[in-house]
Amino acid sequence: MTETIAGVAIPETSAVAEATRLIEESVTPLLFHHSRRVFIFSTFQAQALNLDADPELLYFASLFHDSGLVPPFSEPEQRFEVDGADNARRFLLERGFSAQAADTVWQAIALHTTPGIPTQMGPEIAATHLGVLTDVLGFGLAELDPALVEEVTRAHPRGDFKNGFIEAFHDGLRHRPDTTYGNMMADVLDHFVPDFRRGNMVQSILGSPWSA
Repeated sequence: MTETIAGVAIPETSAVAEATRLIEESVTPLLFHHSRRVFIFSTFQAQALNLDADPELLYFASLFHDSGLVPPFSEPEQRFEVDGADNARRFLLERGFSAQAADTVWQAIALHTTPGIPTQMGPEIAATHLGVLTDVLGFGLAELDPALVEEVTRAHPRGDFKNGFIEAFHDGLRHRPDTTYGNMMADVLDHFVPDFRRGNMVQSILGSPWSA
């Protein structure tokens, strides 16, 4: 029987079922519920904007998008978004998905925290970004049917999401602070780490080895 939440059907494929088990076992309950809510909100956003997003690819992008915050997927030398994107692409390629499908999911995850670019790209990429904004920042929440939103949060509770979410970022980034340069993740370490020093593009230019 197809699982449906707030009118949104969870894709019924063996790869979806396997990915769901993998992520549920790998990340915290807070991140798992967040990722499932993101899929539903991404679907709502795609419907509102008439984006022809592939539901299965959108599900993979939503499910894996924060997996780079936790071991064994987190690596110290690159952004957590890229860790999650690499994880998802590897998963899809190993299960026979096309390179194009895997790249679409990779881009959706890698760019999901980058303002201004995802909405100019393909439907899965745009919808993932907007779904994340809805669940994290309340983007477009006022336009959604409150009864549907309540059904989503009943199926996947928020709990103390605001505090728990920024703590999850802190846990996933404190060992690799340099990867927060150039994106909004530096805000998290600035909040938690008293002596954290942000990367600064102007100082990087002025401090380069060039004489002028």
